Amino acid sequence: MKALVLAGGTGSRLRPFTHTSAKQLLPIANRPVVHYALQAIADAGIEEVGVVVGHHGDDVRRAVGDGSAFGLSIAYLNQPRPLGLAHAVAVARPFLADDDFLLYLGDNHLEDGVAGFVRRAAAQRDAARLLLTPVPDPTAFGVAEVDDDGVVRRLEEKPERPRSDLALVGVYAFTPAVHEAVRAIRPSGRGELEITHAVQWMIDRGLRVRAETTTRPWRDTGSVEDLLEANRHVLDRMEGRVDGKVDPHSVLVGRVRIADGAVVRGSRIVGPVVVGAGTVINNSSVGPYTAIAEDCRIEDSAIEFSVLLQGACVEGAARIERSLIGREAVVTAAPRPPQAHRLVLGDHSKVQLTS
Repeated sequence: MKALVLAGGTGSRLRPFTHTSAKQLLPIANRPVVHYALQAIADAGIEEVGVVVGHHGDDVRRAVGDGSAFGLSIAYLNQPRPLGLAHAVAVARPFLADDDFLLYLGDNHLEDGVAGFVRRAAAQRDAARLLLTPVPDPTAFGVAEVDDDGVVRRLEEKPERPRSDLALVGVYAFTPAVHEAVRAIRPSGRGELEITHAVQWMIDRGLRVRAETTTRPWRDTGSVEDLLEANRHVLDRMEGRVDGKVDPHSVLVGRVRIADGAVVRGSRIVGPVVVGAGTVINNSSVGPYTAIAEDCRIEDSAIEFSVLLQGACVEGAARIERSLIGREAVVTAAPRPPQAHRLVLGDHSKVQLTS
């Protein structure tokens, strides 16, 4: 079995970050999201991986390399425009050949990986196997209607009136039968070749499509809130370790990981927290579930439940929380309001002053 990882797309819900980088490269606990996908694929025993890239393809290539760091052999496949998941499968057809393959959306994070899913797909070789999870609001997802035997009867893309609460997670196993389906379907109303339409085409022609459901933590990291939640889940499983310099006036509480080259002075850090190499934290408080990347500077500030990208600087911020701060971004304290007002008012004037 091969794997196909999608690392293109526009990432509209993560703008402005995706104007300058692929959404799959945003970090969870200081590692790009796509690294977790590749590690999960390697742990499942798959060795050949095609990575579909778009506008930020060069950035993905630099971050991932040839795959040897994961024990993988990676081929890069260019999708000039984001025309849908099924279109990405069509682009990858020469790479996939007639092999079974795992389709994995590169901005997804599954805490338990995909090893069991891949093993079951290989043992019970249906035309397609889908991974599902129950969600509170299915209208934002592809939704599956499944019978008592786990056979998929119907798929809908972002339905107004969902027939179930089972959403497509973004992990699929396919046999080569999917290629005929991709060729047969036409673009949807939003101008994309939908993978749900391809799967439904197979169902309508009597091919067996099976589903399995997970209730384990899963995040589509396509929004800031979901990225922060995925970061929280990963940090919860992290072990503490101090390789950098922490002065005697600082306090570390709980699981805190300080990378070699990082410096902490006169600060209090309550884990789980990860601090990247070259970062300096001075006279500050860093609260739980915060990931600070390399070469950042935190000065006279308080921050928690946030993600800071490489080179970010926060100075004089009384309190920051639930925030995503981009590369080389600078946050400083605003000027204080004046302590007194000096007025020169003409006749019949009316002025309102803030307290």
